[in-house]
Amino acid sequence: MDFKTEFKPLSIQPQEIEAKSFEIIDEEFGEHSFTSEQYRVVQRVVHACADFQLGHSMIFHPDAVRSGIEAVRSGKLVVADVQMIQAGISKPRIQAFGGDVKVYISDPDVMEEAKRLNTTRAIISIRKAIKEAPGGIYAIGNAPTALLELIRLVKEGETKPGLVIGMPVGFVSAAESKEELAKLDIPFITNVGRKGGSPVTVAALNAITLMAQQQG
Repeated sequence: MDFKTEFKPLSIQPQEIEAKSFEIIDEEFGEHSFTSEQYRVVQRVVHACADFQLGHSMIFHPDAVRSGIEAVRSGKLVVADVQMIQAGISKPRIQAFGGDVKVYISDPDVMEEAKRLNTTRAIISIRKAIKEAPGGIYAIGNAPTALLELIRLVKEGETKPGLVIGMPVGFVSAAESKEELAKLDIPFITNVGRKGGSPVTVAALNAITLMAQQQG
């Protein structure tokens, strides 16, 4: 059966669609206290999820954007908690400065150690990551246990990330892990509550890498 619709899209050109989307976001977002650079991150997060409430709930350490840009331009590794984030990140902008994106959660040694210790692979992957990605960017959008382990290691002086984008989604420990991240005096980007996930974490990081590229 041939279904027809009277609706016609405003445009089928990707750049025009994106530009119109950002225009709508600017019109509807309302008042806020984000800096111009922070708002560029928020804008892309809202663009990824169409959720203004999530955008308004975002929290930035004062040095987050600057430190993230410096980490990208210094060729630091980006560590993602899951492959979904790795797939969405604009890797060419990271690799242009000598960096790369790593995901350790499915590494055989990580899986073996997690089984031996009867714990999550996410936790073990973070323990591996801090050894291989000093000063790196951590993009955590799915595993609150990964974020909590990273926080523990920061508190114990085991690592000092260039930036932590911690926006895990979920009902168990997600909101609480973000609350704990927001208490740290390290560069971080997070949000309040249960919402989050791979798309918004990717969007935040892509905003940082785009600003890093534009500074060149």
